[in-house]
Amino acid sequence: MQNDELWNSHDPLGEALHFLRVSGSFYCRSELSAPWGLALPPMPDCLWFHIVTAGRCRLEVDGAEVRVLQPGDLALVPHGEGHALRSEPGTSAPDVTTLPQDFRNHYSLLRHGGGGAGTTLVCGAVRLDHPAAHHIVPLLPQVIHVEPAGSQHAEWMQSTLRLVAVEAAQLRPGGEAILTRLSDVLVIQALRSWIEHDPAAQRGWLGALRDRQIGRAIALIHRDPARPWTVATLASELAMSRSAFAARFTELVDEPAMRYVTRWRMQTARTRLAEEGVTVSELANHLGYQSEAAFSRAFKRVVGVSPGAVRHPARAAGDRVVL
Repeated sequence: MQNDELWNSHDPLGEALHFLRVSGSFYCRSELSAPWGLALPPMPDCLWFHIVTAGRCRLEVDGAEVRVLQPGDLALVPHGEGHALRSEPGTSAPDVTTLPQDFRNHYSLLRHGGGGAGTTLVCGAVRLDHPAAHHIVPLLPQVIHVEPAGSQHAEWMQSTLRLVAVEAAQLRPGGEAILTRLSDVLVIQALRSWIEHDPAAQRGWLGALRDRQIGRAIALIHRDPARPWTVATLASELAMSRSAFAARFTELVDEPAMRYVTRWRMQTARTRLAEEGVTVSELANHLGYQSEAAFSRAFKRVVGVSPGAVRHPARAAGDRVVL
């Protein structure tokens, strides 16, 4: 297969989005009546989302970023920052975790307010688990506000939001599961919308994925992190000289190619250790390390903690971790 044909058969940016996986930490349906306010606490490593299904509200982040949300609007607060939702400026906003709620596993129903005009929200805090999220999330703005009426995916998003509103209003059997899954889809769609339209998404790692040659190199690393990559083998795959490839990769990705390979391997390892319960020894061998100790040292250097700190609890007992 020629280089052009191989490139055309793959979409590195699409692959990165495809592998993003949402895991829900908490979801809440809120029935609110004016005047009302809610303070959402900081949740590191989480992405907050808010969907307005009826009424309106103000979203305030860091005391400066203010958005007015209408029915059908979706807002993301992607860096886990504490923020507030209010019916109007200056309304008292107690910590949402202190308010009485009807808890159902990872889902709750909250009723709060002074009895005036009503607003209904579906909110949640989710994590993006794939290693690609470690590259995408830091690039995101403080708030992503999607107004479906102005989106090229308007009808699709409006239909999904209408279904969210119906489920939120009725809470039929299975409604909680439907709400959480629809919310996850909307979060990914909002990220896609930002990547497609915001000039900031054309730079850095996301911009590198769009590059004809470097995007393909990144995709090769992502698909086969265990392969014994070198600058020379990556350059050969792209029919580039070693020096030209090394310089262009560093320019676009903002780090050398081999450092990127190591970081991607360790992020992949972190996900597998946390989710799959694979042993440290198995993972070290799979990623081409000569010893468990060498893998553990590389993991701690990149991730900041030992492999044992992120182990799946079902497999942690009895598995020796070498530091």
